[in-house]
Amino acid sequence: MASVASRYEVAPLRDGLPFGATVSGLTLDMLKDESTRKALYDLWIDKGVLYFRDGDSSDDMHMELSACFGPLEEHLFPSVRSETNPALTKIKFFPEDGSLYDVRGEPRGSWLPWHSDLVYSASINRGGILRPDQIPPRFGKTGYLCQIAAYERLPQSLRDRIEGKHVVYEITIDHGDHTFADTDEVTCLRMAASGEAIQKNKFTYPRVVHPMVYTQEKTGRKVLNVSPGFALGIYEDGSWAGDALLHEVCKYCMDPELAYFHDWQMGDMVLWDNWRVLHCAEGTHPEDTRVMYRTTISGDYAMGRPIGIDGPTADYDI
Repeated sequence: MASVASRYEVAPLRDGLPFGATVSGLTLDMLKDESTRKALYDLWIDKGVLYFRDGDSSDDMHMELSACFGPLEEHLFPSVRSETNPALTKIKFFPEDGSLYDVRGEPRGSWLPWHSDLVYSASINRGGILRPDQIPPRFGKTGYLCQIAAYERLPQSLRDRIEGKHVVYEITIDHGDHTFADTDEVTCLRMAASGEAIQKNKFTYPRVVHPMVYTQEKTGRKVLNVSPGFALGIYEDGSWAGDALLHEVCKYCMDPELAYFHDWQMGDMVLWDNWRVLHCAEGTHPEDTRVMYRTTISGDYAMGRPIGIDGPTADYDI
């Protein structure tokens, strides 16, 4: 279907996929129109993932387009910020530097499990736009999965069991060490220099809790607010039974039938709503180079809380 302004085109991200849209032909000049910016924002809230193609993809476009969806912020960790623009996060793998994993018997650079960005902090960022700078000749896809669609697949009995419960999260940069993210056959072979810097200070960041379910404010839709990556367990039940429940829920957060994997081309940009969309990285062949830039759209859904020695902060009643 055509956009409201009939100057760019909007189509499904993939036939049969319950989320996402492709936006073709968007230019920087079009973003001067406030109605265009609002239409894009509303589309994002509805669809969760927007794939921009066949339009402008300059640094200026990357920044201005990101600003349509909220104010920008610098990444929590200085070691991953771009050297030339701190508002951009530089995601990179080089054969001589970058985290390297054995993923079920195959070497992969910068592999990532299904996760929400910054879920290990109390304030989860609103979203981000990812753009390639150097694309490897093989592998390197990014996966996206809608947590609204995941919640809709939950049987009612499972919905009832998780209602009102919370998950505890903690930062770890060894992505082979995520208990609930199907990493039994994933081993870290080499840590990136930037990752080493973060891991060194991991204990300066407190554990946090986030609700397992919340309601999207603008639409009233329920979101399965669980990130397999960085999860430690259910706050209300740290027993084996609680772990079993979280494992069962996480299967829906990693269901390949609900996932879209983006095969990057130069000029592409992908926006996702970090409050309702998980993402993962397929990883790169260890002999190849991959460089991506990402903006961080700020926000706080105001439901996460740090855990102190006496539990969640006093204003958090669970």
